[in-house]
Amino acid sequence: MLDLKLLRQDPEGVADRLRKKHFEFDVARFLALDAERKRAETESQTLQSQRNQAARQVGVLIKQGLSVDEAKAQVADTLRTIDERLEAAVQQTRTAQQQLDELLMAVPNLPADRVPEGADETANAEVLRWGEPRAFDFEVRDHVDVGQRLAGLDFDAAAKLTGSRFMVLEGQVARMHRALIQFMLDTHTTRHGYREVYVPYLVNADSLRGTGQLPKFEEDLFRLEGDSGYYLIPTAEVPVTNLARDRILEADELGEHGVKLVCHTPCFRSEAGSYGRDTRGMIRQHQFEKVELVQLVRPEQADAALEALTGHAEYILQALELPYRKVLLCGGDMGFAAAATYDLEVWLPGQSQYREISSCSHFGDFQARRMMARWRNPATGKPEYLHTLNGSGLAVGRTLVAILENYQQADGSVTVPEALVPFMGGLRALTPG
Repeated sequence: MLDLKLLRQDPEGVADRLRKKHFEFDVARFLALDAERKRAETESQTLQSQRNQAARQVGVLIKQGLSVDEAKAQVADTLRTIDERLEAAVQQTRTAQQQLDELLMAVPNLPADRVPEGADETANAEVLRWGEPRAFDFEVRDHVDVGQRLAGLDFDAAAKLTGSRFMVLEGQVARMHRALIQFMLDTHTTRHGYREVYVPYLVNADSLRGTGQLPKFEEDLFRLEGDSGYYLIPTAEVPVTNLARDRILEADELGEHGVKLVCHTPCFRSEAGSYGRDTRGMIRQHQFEKVELVQLVRPEQADAALEALTGHAEYILQALELPYRKVLLCGGDMGFAAAATYDLEVWLPGQSQYREISSCSHFGDFQARRMMARWRNPATGKPEYLHTLNGSGLAVGRTLVAILENYQQADGSVTVPEALVPFMGGLRALTPG
C-alpha cells in the first residue's frame, strides 16, 4: 500500500509515476473519498464532544436539586438527537474509510526511477548474459521428448489423476528434481547465509492481501471450498514474508544485513489468462516447486539487498553451468507490488530462446504497510516500516527443464551437472530404459 501522506501531498505526482506501470490513478475519486472521510470523522468527534457535555449536564442538574430521574429526563431528548446523528456520522466514516481502503488496495506500487519505460517484455533492459549456449551436433529435443525417453515424465498419467497442466515425475528424473531442491537449499543456507523455514501451504486472505495477491489477483488463486477461507499458496513469498506481519523487529533481530529466509514449497496457480500458452511440457503448470528467497531489511539496505539476492539466484545457475541472461523489467512488465524487478532467463535449446526461471524484486515498504511489518530504529526508538524483497532461487521445475535440454546427449541420456553429482548419490548420467 502506498504512503497515504505522500498521496495527500502530491496526488498528481503519484499518478504520473504510476503511468510508468500503465496504471491510471483516479485522483479525483481519491481526493473526494479522503475529504468525505475527514468530514465524517470531524463531525463524529464534534458530536461525541457534544454528547459528553450533555451527559455531564445530568450531574449539574442533580447538584441544582433535581432527582436523578428528573435530571436524566431533562437531557434525554438532547442525548437521543445527538446519538442518532452520531451513529449516522460514525457509519459515514466507516463507509468512506472502507471505500478509500478498497481504492488504495487496488493501487500498485510506485516503480523505481531506474525502471525503464515500456508496455511489455520487449522493452525490458538486458543487464548481462552469462555462459554460451551449447552448439549441438545432433537434432535437439525439448524436455518433454528427453524426459519421456528417460521414462521420467508422464503427462498422460497426470491428466488422468487430475487434469491438464500437471505432471508425474518418475525414476531418475524425479530423483534429479529432488536433488535440485536439496542443492538449492544447502547452497542458500551454507553459502549465502539464509535461514531455512518451513511454512503452511494454505494461507488466509490477510496473508494474501499483505503481499499484494489480493484483491487484484484472486482469479489466479485456488481457494478451498467451505468456511475456512483458506487459499493454496501461489508462492512461498506469501507465508514467509507474512511471518513479519503485525510485528516490530528490534534492531538486533535484523542484524547487520537484515533477516534472510529461504523456503521450499509447492506453488499452486490457476494460470488464468494463460490458456493456449505453454501447453506443452512443464513450463506453465498449476502445481510446481520453488525455492524462495525472502529478505527483510532496513530501507537504506534495500537496493544493495536486491543486487545480492539476485546474485544468490544467479549463483545457482552458474553452479549448474546453465546459460542465462539478466533483465531489468520495464514498468509495463513489472508485478503489482514491485518497485524494481530483475528477471533471470535461462537458455532453453529446445525452444531456442531464453525463458524466465527467477524473478527477484524489491518492494520498498509497499508490502510492509499492508502487513504492518516494522522494525524499531534505535536512533529514534520509533517503529519504521521494513523493506521487503524476494526472488526464486530457483523455480525447480524450470531448472529441471533447463538441465534436460542443455545436458542432453545424442543417445538420449542426460549428463548430470557436476555440482549436482553429490546430491544424486554420485550418479553422473540419466540413461534411457
